[in-house]
Amino acid sequence: MTDAESYKKILLAVDLTEESNDVANRAIFLAEQNRAELHVVHVIEPLGFSYGGDVPMDVSSVQEQIQNQAQQHLNEFASRLSVAEGRHHLIFGRPESEIQKLAVEISADLILVGSHGRHGIALLFGSTANGVLHKANCDVLAVRVGSTTHNRTQDN
Repeated sequence: MTDAESYKKILLAVDLTEESNDVANRAIFLAEQNRAELHVVHVIEPLGFSYGGDVPMDVSSVQEQIQNQAQQHLNEFASRLSVAEGRHHLIFGRPESEIQKLAVEISADLILVGSHGRHGIALLFGSTANGVLHKANCDVLAVRVGSTTHNRTQDN
């Protein structure tokens, strides 16, 4: 890859689970190889999305607690990766849409996202990686995470 073809801004999308570390390791490697600026995003789906927008009670205090906890976890996670605080992004909405919007906003030329490698029906109903891939205007790297990652390392 020549300098003209290298990645300048990489967006790492994480769900802040243990599996995010696998995706982060790949993002750090690629950022170092390309001397790219690394951004980290975590998207919180508002509680109303789970109920189709019709929430039977006021959940604003619960949503605020979720946001505060997610911001703390995101800051800790991104700090371990040495990502500058201005490049930590906590967003509310649908992950596949919000990740793509942020990628455009920061002019990212690569998005990294974890994927469980689901097939068939499981892929059609709810794969964030699949949604990001089909909406993105830049390259997307889906890093396989979960049990298949562990099986692969045991086989070698």
